[in-house]
Amino acid sequence: MSSLDITRQAVLQVLEESLGLGGRAAYFNDETALLGAVPELDSMAVVGVIAALEEHFGFHLADDDIDGSTFETVGTLTAFVANKLAA
Repeated sequence: MSSLDITRQAVLQVLEESLGLGGRAAYFNDETALLGAVPELDSMAVVGVIAALEEHFGFHLADDDIDGSTFETVGTLTAFVANKLAA
């Protein structure tokens, strides 16, 4: 399993736990739309997911690190996290 696959699995776990998806995250792939498509992911929930990502991965995100495209799909969120981990 590649480091990107491991990161994706961890991102999915954070989404599952933060949003209370009832196991639905297990069926998500890189193309799965998030913002605007997952009802649980509203603007307030985004704040919770960001906090959970920071805690899980041990990095800090500044407000200007994130925009709407970060949460477009599982793939864009995974790539964002992978880039933060590589920095």
